[in-house]
Amino acid sequence: MEMMYLLFIVLLAAFLGFELIRKVPATLHTPLMSGSNAISGITLVGALAASGSNNDWLTMLLGTAAVTLASINVVGGYLVTDRMLGMFKKKTNKAGSAK
Repeated sequence: MEMMYLLFIVLLAAFLGFELIRKVPATLHTPLMSGSNAISGITLVGALAASGSNNDWLTMLLGTAAVTLASINVVGGYLVTDRMLGMFKKKTNKAGSAK
């Protein structure tokens, strides 16, 4: 019964996430996603705690996979944010003055 309850929560979260992201305008999609990727730092801390909580090999394997994927997500979020913010910097010509 507990597994059915957890499966229901995962499916509900997936459905709500899909519906929320689908309704976001294209102009806001990149800033929203880069901000939500940065929140994956919380997932990273949870994955670190879970991977070291006991000595079961499955827990360590899943925890390591979670740490790896959350790290990729955090780094990707910051790279997207940096690229997005770079679009708003003033361009300089060869003499060094702003255009």
